[in-house]
Amino acid sequence: MPPISGAWARALAPEFKKPYYKKLFQTVAQEYQTRQIFPNGDDIFNAFHFTPLDQVKVVILGQDPYHGEGQAHGLCFSVKPEVEIPPSLVNIYKELEEDVGCYIPNNGYLEKWARQGVLLLNTVLTVRAHQANSHRGIGWEEFTDAAIHVLAQQERPIVFILWGKPAQAKESMITNPLHLVLKSPHPSPLSAYRGFFGSRVFSRTNTYLESHGLEPIDWQIENRQ
Repeated sequence: MPPISGAWARALAPEFKKPYYKKLFQTVAQEYQTRQIFPNGDDIFNAFHFTPLDQVKVVILGQDPYHGEGQAHGLCFSVKPEVEIPPSLVNIYKELEEDVGCYIPNNGYLEKWARQGVLLLNTVLTVRAHQANSHRGIGWEEFTDAAIHVLAQQERPIVFILWGKPAQAKESMITNPLHLVLKSPHPSPLSAYRGFFGSRVFSRTNTYLESHGLEPIDWQIENRQ
């Protein structure tokens, strides 16, 4: 795991010294040595690498990484450019098209969002191949909760997009009135029709950012050749 750097490293430094994190690090290292684990070890902290703390304007919380071959690369809901777009992201693109007029691209690579200040954070950062939620409860949740606390304490407007019950369980951490919390059902095919479609979180996010003098997010992911 390449170390987190910059302001994120300073903000999360107390976590690295705690017993749970030492145990988590050992567990994850052992898992990588003995099993097939996603994402690649160098990609575990990409959400933090791609979106420095002082640039975060929007937070989207996922659950755990995709567990299929070649999918996960450290940003929630995102897949590498050559990988088939997963069903939840298909639904995100459908809502984007309806909400802000984005065309549906031919890839699911969301780095463009991350580089604009959208922190694409899973609550669990690793997973065994083909075993969803297999690294739940080994310590990642405590670490990512610490990151959410850091964000919640920022004295600048941040939009938190919470899709589904696991993400919405984090709402109690976000008490600063400067922040906006947007909630809806998860975009997965199992729940998208219960209120994710039509939630207009993308336009609502940009309206909030612009009302505070911040650049809106360009949500359009471009086609790749």
